[in-house]
Amino acid sequence: MQRRNFLKLGAATGLLSLVEPVKAANVMATSSSGKISGPIVLSTWDHGLAANKAAWEVLKNGGSALDAVEKGVRVTESDVENRSVGIGGRPDRDGHVTLDACIMDDRSRCGSVACLEGIAHPISVARAVMEKTQHVMLVGDGARKFALDYGFDTIKTPIPEVKKDYEKWKKENKDVFKKPEINHENHDTIGMIAMDANGKLSGACTTSGWAYKMHGRVGDSPIIGAGLFVDQEVGAATSTGLGEAIIRVAGSHTVVELMRHGYSPLEACKEACMRIIRKHDDLTGLQCGFIALDKDGNFGAYSIYAGFNFALRTLEEEKLVDANFDRNW
Repeated sequence: MQRRNFLKLGAATGLLSLVEPVKAANVMATSSSGKISGPIVLSTWDHGLAANKAAWEVLKNGGSALDAVEKGVRVTESDVENRSVGIGGRPDRDGHVTLDACIMDDRSRCGSVACLEGIAHPISVARAVMEKTQHVMLVGDGARKFALDYGFDTIKTPIPEVKKDYEKWKKENKDVFKKPEINHENHDTIGMIAMDANGKLSGACTTSGWAYKMHGRVGDSPIIGAGLFVDQEVGAATSTGLGEAIIRVAGSHTVVELMRHGYSPLEACKEACMRIIRKHDDLTGLQCGFIALDKDGNFGAYSIYAGFNFALRTLEEEKLVDANFDRNW
């Protein structure tokens, strides 16, 4: 099932929240866990295949995981066909395309930007925040000024076809505040985690966020510990889905900490999803997914509903993998 059905199906099956969600059955839809030796890169969704190719060019030549994840997600940021990341992203309800991104390396250094407008590669700005400042996060006008001061390329957004869609949406919603629908077209964040030939871990996450959101809204993607977390002692994790729900459980940090305490990557991703389920009375349309990689090369993924997949690249294979989910929670 492609990502276009991920959150759409979640909305359709949300009434399942009427049953007791805290008892997760041990039913797995597909195999999405394994162990790999050597370089490995995982990224969310089918657009991760192209991103992984770029990351692999770095890894196969002995490059660092940090360089790999930055280069990889830049591909998605440049994709004019993608409606939830970078230049092709949809605007907020005021017409602004605001971009969020974060990056983290094996030394627990991290950088982040949020509500950044008109800059081609927010992930690279996030890395510059990490490497050139004493801060972790810059937002809004401050983030843009920083990017311009350091000569980062600019873009004009929204692009024409996106602006056309926005004008239609605005006309249909001019008299009433209608909660935007979270669907495949407006919530396909890319998160990427990688291990290089030296066993070093890094991760990156970038998005334009929830389409037609309130101006100033920030989801999980640029928040260290929510959308992304890396700890060289343990492993790395990243997330996708409804950011507000992921923030509530510090999702990616939770996954990594569970791995620290002996959970496999798959088990840790599942438990993070179960925590989200337990903390929400209404699960209608509430879809979240996680991917994780431990320091030994074990990996896994899990989502609340069916439909989430991730791209995998190793020395042996390149493929799209369906994440595990539980039909019976």
